[in-house]
Amino acid sequence: MLPSGFLFEGRAIESMPFLHGFRRIVYEYQPLVDAVLSVVGVEENASPQGRSSNVENKGALCHSLVELLEKESQSAVFQEGISYSLFKVAEHGLVFAAEVLLRYGADLNFEDPVSYYNPLHIAVLRNRPEMVQALVRQGANVNKRDRIHECSPLDLASEELERLPCLRVLLDLGADVNARDKSGKTALLHAFAVSDGITVNNIANIQLLLEKGADVRAATEEGETALSSLVFLVKEALEGNAEDVREAGRFCLAATRLLLAHGADPSGCEGDGEEGEPSLTQTCLEHFDLLFPLAVLLLQSEAAFRCPCPGAPCWTGQGLIFGRLEAALRENPGVAAGGGGGGGESSPRRSSSWTWLSLCRAFIRRSLQPWPLDGKVKALPLPHRLKEYLLPEITYKPKPGQDCFRPHRPLR
Repeated sequence: MLPSGFLFEGRAIESMPFLHGFRRIVYEYQPLVDAVLSVVGVEENASPQGRSSNVENKGALCHSLVELLEKESQSAVFQEGISYSLFKVAEHGLVFAAEVLLRYGADLNFEDPVSYYNPLHIAVLRNRPEMVQALVRQGANVNKRDRIHECSPLDLASEELERLPCLRVLLDLGADVNARDKSGKTALLHAFAVSDGITVNNIANIQLLLEKGADVRAATEEGETALSSLVFLVKEALEGNAEDVREAGRFCLAATRLLLAHGADPSGCEGDGEEGEPSLTQTCLEHFDLLFPLAVLLLQSEAAFRCPCPGAPCWTGQGLIFGRLEAALRENPGVAAGGGGGGGESSPRRSSSWTWLSLCRAFIRRSLQPWPLDGKVKALPLPHRLKEYLLPEITYKPKPGQDCFRPHRPLR
């Protein structure tokens, strides 16, 4: 607590009612906050990342903290000081200190004047699951959104893999998995929003949200859905280098499997008519040579091979694939003419042909369902070698380079 009559800008003043927000903290109750942090063993400007609640001799620290609070309890800024102290100890994961501060009246809804996050928000951001549990049990609103970012604790927890423990705690404590912000964004969409096609590693968060009932069809006011976010990531993957594309491809495949398992329609157009965004199936078939694993996954999952919207389809799988091949033939007329038999050019042609044949094989086999296919394939008026090619394999062994995404480049 600052002494009465201290000098500010060369003038002696008794109080500063004109100070608000950050300045009021610095000049009025920051000294109390500093004293609390010092008592509980947190050094000034210490990073909260490496701090845990396993502080030695908690009993002695609690006793010292109680003595300090008793001494300062008559301060005019006591309520604000201990409330901001609660925010700071929540950031460092000091559950024992938070419990003492709450007994003395610290405000669970206190907002940091810089970020406008409350103690529960900051505990999630710093991945403090024990603190999250303690604050909610003390009465913190598990669904409360901050005033600036409109984020709930569940939104923040869903965005990073390292916050998975907090995500699990919040869901167990009753957080609304399908709650929306003012734009209609849910926690599931937050989990996709931070995946930029390069550093995508939060598939476990997405899986947990879906297992807890997240709506795969939820859309924002602008029409953003989990599938449209995935389409964006797929397109972004084509622009990266080979290593980044492989990493993004693994994420997209895993996320697609999860969305399909929970009822998502990958072929449905995102939006209305020509103004809408392409569906995931349409995007994959447009670039089937680059996104081959995902295209095969969608076909094997019985995704529609044409636009399912009423009226004339805006796209068909056959049209997209033949359009892609036609572009390749225009760029490489030697392939169509059968020329250029040099060894250096044969590998790209063989790779493209294999991709095309495999897609045709998957489509024909899908048309012959339900399985078993042996009798149906043998009855087809086709050469014996082609019938063998259509029969199911015991195991699938993709050739090198055909089991992952590839960066965008002209098809040769």
